[in-house]
Amino acid sequence: MPSPQGLRALLILGQDKFANLDIRIRVKGGGMTAQIYAIRSAIAKSIVAYYAKYVDESAKNELRATLLAYDRNLLVADPRRREPKKYGGRGARSRFQKSYR
Repeated sequence: MPSPQGLRALLILGQDKFANLDIRIRVKGGGMTAQIYAIRSAIAKSIVAYYAKYVDESAKNELRATLLAYDRNLLVADPRRREPKKYGGRGARSRFQKSYR
């Protein structure tokens, strides 16, 4: 059973926009929450791309505006990534303690 959060784009735009579409999404990696956010982003982006390619531009802009007004993260991905570990400490920013004795 998919999460209601993953189907948020369907609920915002309405069932009539999805009447003739078949959506299949496969996610891999990350945790449960990250996968749900990936699914909702993929659905929203694919609907906008479908309307841009097969329907008119004004309908695409209307859908895009609706989705952006609800949540910008549906169409724009979060650029934050894990910072890589560096030498001299246990993590990216932490350093080993120094003693002058």
